[in-house]
Amino acid sequence: MALEQLKAQIAALLTSLEDNPEDAHELHEMLRQHLAQFRAMGLALPQNLVELEAQLEQDFTPKKR
Repeated sequence: MALEQLKAQIAALLTSLEDNPEDAHELHEMLRQHLAQFRAMGLALPQNLVELEAQLEQDFTPKKR
């Protein structure tokens, strides 16, 4: 997949996340997949996406008791 396509899909996911917060878990999974594609292509991720990914991981990881 071309870099520009990945960027466009991530932008669309972020817009969906803002517009439909109730779908956050599903959108999180899709975002993780796209970021994994960036990494697989050897591309550096923008810091804001790295931070977003970390925050979403924290939000959706079950808490240990």
